[in-house]
Amino acid sequence: MSSCIDLNRELVLHPAATFYGRVVSNAMSSEGVDKGDVLVIDRALDPVDGSLAVCFMDGEFALKRISGDDMDGIHELRVWGVVTYVIKKVHGR
Repeated sequence: MSSCIDLNRELVLHPAATFYGRVVSNAMSSEGVDKGDVLVIDRALDPVDGSLAVCFMDGEFALKRISGDDMDGIHELRVWGVVTYVIKKVHGR
């Protein structure tokens, strides 16, 4: 490896609208997202069919895969941001 990788430069398209969040449950493990994973969330992106999105529902944040059926009622979902990357820990505690 000849140079370092700047993860902010590699993973962040909209710096002022990008946040990181840690997954706190295994509720989305069927989608490949596990407890402890770090999400890169872009609030400047609009969700599309198939997007993984952080939604604000019932006073809490929840991760949801957006389907075509959701697109009609997308405002009711209160999409907070679109997940662009999932960072997984593969070694250690």
